[in-house]
Amino acid sequence: MKKILFFTVVLGLSAISFAQTTSYKKMPSLGVNFFLQDFKTPALINSSSLSGVLTNKSWAKGNDMSFGLGIQYLTGLTEHVDFSTNLGGSLLNFPFRPEAGISATGSSSRLLLEWDAGVNIKLLTDKYFLVPYINAGVGASMYGANYFAAYIPIGGGLQFNLGEGVFLNTQMNYRSQVSLLSTNHFNYSIGFATSLKEKKVPAPVVVAPPPPPPPAPVDTDGDGIIDNNDKCPTVPGIAKYNGCPVPDTDGDGINDENDKCPTVKGLAKYQGCPIPDTDKDGINDEEDKCPTVPGLARYQGCPIPDTDGDGVNDEEDKCPHVKGTAEYFGCPYLNFKAQDIKFANGSTVLTKLSKVELDKGVKVLNDNPALKLYVEGHTSSTGSAKLNDKLSLDRAFTVKSYLVGKGIKADRLTATGFGSSKPIADNKTKEGQNANRRVEFKLQEK
Repeated sequence: MKKILFFTVVLGLSAISFAQTTSYKKMPSLGVNFFLQDFKTPALINSSSLSGVLTNKSWAKGNDMSFGLGIQYLTGLTEHVDFSTNLGGSLLNFPFRPEAGISATGSSSRLLLEWDAGVNIKLLTDKYFLVPYINAGVGASMYGANYFAAYIPIGGGLQFNLGEGVFLNTQMNYRSQVSLLSTNHFNYSIGFATSLKEKKVPAPVVVAPPPPPPPAPVDTDGDGIIDNNDKCPTVPGIAKYNGCPVPDTDGDGINDENDKCPTVKGLAKYQGCPIPDTDKDGINDEEDKCPTVPGLARYQGCPIPDTDGDGVNDEEDKCPHVKGTAEYFGCPYLNFKAQDIKFANGSTVLTKLSKVELDKGVKVLNDNPALKLYVEGHTSSTGSAKLNDKLSLDRAFTVKSYLVGKGIKADRLTATGFGSSKPIADNKTKEGQNANRRVEFKLQEK
């Protein structure tokens, strides 16, 4: 009982929340419905369980139910909530509960009158063809003019909008017992309802046409100045110039009143003046990509670029993609002695002095992370050209491997070998041969 009352309160609060807008309410309507009373199914559920009834298919059939006829009144409280009251009658032998203390009322059927009132809470408004809804309310019954009881109807249904204020309703109610002489039962109904009055349609507002304007004086050019006072009667103009257009002294299509340079031809976007040259470099602002800084035409009005940002412009920078100094024409200073990186005759083993200088090279590369180098290996002319070509490449890779082992990324170093093809000293002397056994570093340009 408490659960039923709680559910009713929740439904009432839902109705209030739906009632915040009242743009489409049902007109007062009267309906008739046909219904069946089912006392058997709730009794079976109560004695066993719902699952048992469903499993055994033992619910009430048509001949287990009682037919009835009812009338219904409906009116909209909001577009989503309708008030509904129903009065129905059916002939049956009422199954009183044992606790009611009524052993029998005779074998003949008597009239059961049931009246209830409540709300239908609709999920959609009446402008839709199919509207699902739930309902709840309170009800009272009279059986055989002697037995009175109270019940709570809770259920739901489907409303079909047939147009012109006519609705078809199908509904199932569970009528929960409240008083001692009431009994739980289902009520299945179908019925029609129609509006008691037509919806008012506002009458169209008829606006009388305005009276025709009085005839106007002749104004051939339509500039608002009649021909008798117009010095240019066939050309639209203004009163300030006696009906003639505003003059355009420089003939650039912009009249003198809107032209800030009335004696020099210009463009409308610059209010009649020529395209400006803000930085005075001889390149107008529309073609100048650096309009506030003087530049050159070959750089579209911008100064000579300095790609690596080292203060030496690209036209004078021999290493335009690597930061350097003006002293070295824009290239970085390689602060180590590449000439001291030596190898013994026929060997790829680095000397101690070579490693000292290469460690300086590691610092240079770490200080200049954008720097990339070619590592070029060379040999003296001692031995065959094929052997020297391989030896020079191996020496270059030895140096590269040493630098990579010190943390320099391999993709910053490219090893190549030139054999004995590029001597820097005379190969006829031991001193010259030692000088030619070397590794050189050259900058890579991006």
